Amino acid sequence: MSGNIELLSATLAKARSEDRAALVAYLPAGFPTVDGGIEAVKAVIAGGADVVEVGLPHSDPVLDGAIIQTADDIALRGGVKIADVLRTVREAHEATGAPVLVMTYWNPIDRYGVERFATELAAAGGAGCILPDLPVQESALWREHADKHGLATVFVVAPSSKDERLATITAAGSGFVYAASLMGVTGTRESVGHEARELVGRTRTTTELPVCVGLGVSNAVQAKEVAGFADGVIVGSAFVKLLLDAPDLPAGLAAVRALAGELADGVRRS
Repeated sequence: MSGNIELLSATLAKARSEDRAALVAYLPAGFPTVDGGIEAVKAVIAGGADVVEVGLPHSDPVLDGAIIQTADDIALRGGVKIADVLRTVREAHEATGAPVLVMTYWNPIDRYGVERFATELAAAGGAGCILPDLPVQESALWREHADKHGLATVFVVAPSSKDERLATITAAGSGFVYAASLMGVTGTRESVGHEARELVGRTRTTTELPVCVGLGVSNAVQAKEVAGFADGVIVGSAFVKLLLDAPDLPAGLAAVRALAGELADGVRRS
């Protein structure tokens, strides 16, 4: 069975045809529970997210800040497994028709088996993987199986990436390019910063792939700002914080759906 890279590309192209940025939401699998996490993904899509990244919880998430680390810890203590991550992808995609990717560090895939993971992700209807810590020069095996199964391989670029390095990364990637708006870890911030705009501009000189910006976006004003120069706006910690702070799951689901609506409005007002 083939994965949904074409659906991902079509979704991003549709947003561009509507003269807006796409809204990309991130939520970790297994948080607050496996079932609750699936409902949360459905909620952000119902609120207006175009694409969802489902995080594979990891004990040492080098890109993630305290909010997502807390959620990952809750999921891991709850016993979340890769099978639960794949179930989250499957049920969210089947219920909504939206493209769903997995964001994961490399070690879990390596231990699970590269071919096995790619095969099962495609069978679940996944659109691809975002791999923040997999060096491009060590990615050939993954990309071989991803291409075979119709999965996108999304790499992360940062303001520190030199132009030559950007070209190497974007040539190897597919689906879209994840542009980290600043140096540091995920989390909500008061401003996204000028570095993001400059990074998007430099990245676009190396590729025709859409460039989506993440790290720091948490409200409609910031979403509008980023949508003015990027193809997609990625929001994660703001959604996770709402679930962490909610008194119960129904309240959390209502909150993330409402925020998705506000952010979706933001990316449409650019």
